[in-house]
Amino acid sequence: MERRGDAGHRRRMTGGPAESLWPDEDEYVSYLRSERRNFAWVMRRYGGMSLPESWAAALDAYPYEPADKPYRGLEFHDLAWHWAMLTLHGTFYTRDHPELAGPPDEYWDLR
Repeated sequence: MERRGDAGHRRRMTGGPAESLWPDEDEYVSYLRSERRNFAWVMRRYGGMSLPESWAAALDAYPYEPADKPYRGLEFHDLAWHWAMLTLHGTFYTRDHPELAGPPDEYWDLR
């Protein structure tokens, strides 16, 4: 499985409880901040939240995980867009709101 990093690079996701997916702490924190920012943007734009509400939701959705936590960063396997849409519209958001199946160009400009 691969994930797209903040700078657009790809990183192979391997490992499990005994092998960290994030051997570099700075990279993990940078990616965590990026996903929080993206999640908060979606919650403001599509969920009508205020700036403080959207950041609180982002911190709740993306808590810091200690380096020794098994499967640290697993939520990064999908875009913040997806997790925000699940929060706003539920499991069947792609069926009920096909126009929201993927992020708009504005979302990609956040990176």
